[in-house]
Amino acid sequence: TGYLITIKIALVMRIQEMYTPQSPLSFNEAIATCFRKYFDFSGRARRSEYWYFYLFIFLLSIVTMILDISLFGNYGPLYTIVTLGTIIPLISATTRRLHDSGKSGWWQLLYLTIIGIFVVLYWLIRKGDDNENEYTQN
Repeated sequence: TGYLITIKIALVMRIQEMYTPQSPLSFNEAIATCFRKYFDFSGRARRSEYWYFYLFIFLLSIVTMILDISLFGNYGPLYTIVTLGTIIPLISATTRRLHDSGKSGWWQLLYLTIIGIFVVLYWLIRKGDDNENEYTQN
């Protein structure tokens, strides 16, 4: 009976240690977090972290396209430099965002198919797991 009580106490303590989702990040915090985790493909990313970073890259791409067209007459070096500088952190943030839904980052390869784009987009938009999953870091 002493052994069973110990098991029950351990189970109760484990339930109390459940994963609690983190609060949303601001625009600046999300950008800083994604660049700080440039090559970090582990852990989870909140929706705000991913979508604010995506918005930042989108706006930065528009600005660099406009600058390139006005300075060089077509897509030039600025857009290329920005794209090369942000592709890895975007893939990394997408991987962590998929982890928040319990999916592997390799599912990004579905982007290469027509229908897969919509599947991955659904996973990126939906709310992440409220409980721990295999990608939760202690």
